[in-house]
Amino acid sequence: MTAGAVPDVLAKACAEVREARPADAVAGVVPRFVARPAGLAEAASVLGAAAALGLTAVPRGDGTRLAWGLPPASCDLVIDTRGMNRVLEHASGDLVVRVQAGVGLDHLAAVLAEAGQRLALDPAPASPSPFAGAAGAAGPGGAGTVGGVLATGAAGPLRLRYGTPRDLVIGITVVRADGTVAVSGGKVVKNVAGYDLAKLFAGSYGTLGLIAEAAFRLHPLPGATSFVTLDAADPGAALAALAAAAGSPLAPSAAEIERPAREAPISVGVLLEGDPEGVAERSARMTELLGPGSVAAPGPPPWWGRGAAAAAGGTVIRITFWAAELPRVLSALDAASVAAGLDPAISGSAAAGVIYAAVDERAAAAAVAALVLDLRAAVMGGGTGLPAGGPPSRGSVVVLHAPAEVRTAVDLWGPVPALGLMRAVKEQFDPGHRMAPGRFAGGI
Repeated sequence: MTAGAVPDVLAKACAEVREARPADAVAGVVPRFVARPAGLAEAASVLGAAAALGLTAVPRGDGTRLAWGLPPASCDLVIDTRGMNRVLEHASGDLVVRVQAGVGLDHLAAVLAEAGQRLALDPAPASPSPFAGAAGAAGPGGAGTVGGVLATGAAGPLRLRYGTPRDLVIGITVVRADGTVAVSGGKVVKNVAGYDLAKLFAGSYGTLGLIAEAAFRLHPLPGATSFVTLDAADPGAALAALAAAAGSPLAPSAAEIERPAREAPISVGVLLEGDPEGVAERSARMTELLGPGSVAAPGPPPWWGRGAAAAAGGTVIRITFWAAELPRVLSALDAASVAAGLDPAISGSAAAGVIYAAVDERAAAAAVAALVLDLRAAVMGGGTGLPAGGPPSRGSVVVLHAPAEVRTAVDLWGPVPALGLMRAVKEQFDPGHRMAPGRFAGGI
């Protein structure tokens, strides 16, 4: 066997194993091998073989969010889940679906639509796959795989009404670093027995184990949609519009904002869904509620749902806060941006307390780092960046993805109050630190 050849024990564990190529790099770290299991049994076998060889492993879906998080401290083996791409069961009468982790959200949406249903997750179409051009690689613009979206916690505008992936998942099957299979929850919405692995693995960036299968609660597809938009002159007016929409009995499914530059108006958009007659009536009432300048259309504005995909090659910062704090958070962001000499575009689910600041890839790393640090001091309550007149937001400021120079200049995750508990969970599930080591907060 040559130095780069696939070890026999690994080749016997999975039918599709190959030597890695430069295009398989995870945040710049090139693995030694790539395995593509066809199902749960092969996934367990390949991780068991990797454990026997002492290999570190990083799960990968279609790669569209592979640049999120920190580069792995070590990556010997990439587990490509795209061979695990079956819809295992669709119980349409129970509004539940069970799928393998490699199923694409776009494909799943098409399958569920045949029954008039949907998984209410709408993360922005991701950037071109970092390994585009590799054999079997995904193309640009996909929404991602079920496993990848669950592992990163990616969510779009519908989060206001339906929540994030961890709110919709009701059961999960995972493979631990040693090849052990664990199951939690099930395909019944009211199942509450056992340890809730689904909530634990959601947003874990593959550091606890491989997500192999998941079950989700579904919702009916709406018969009609209406997008009511308004240009607000300032953050206070934007908050007033968002609060009026979200607090009304008109039941909006989403309420978003977008501001392309600091001096630009803030665009507010509200999504209404339901049967055609009801949506038409609610849309008319929403335009009355939001007042002069608001207009309704059946389709979304061009900026809708841009969120975390706002700057494909640049830096995207996710800011979470109490929704009522929007004007003061935007004021803090503007002050930090002016000090750093930057002017990021802003978008996101402001009514749900989540916005994204997108900085152009040409921005100096030191300037982006200064922006992030000043913003954290304000939003997380450790500084004086927020104007007087109320308590700090006690939110979070996380760099989702950034050029390599920015990643080395600033801690992507920032302070994490529960870091000690998170380390203990990591030790419980992966004591050998073989699953995506270093990808998560605190180098977990």
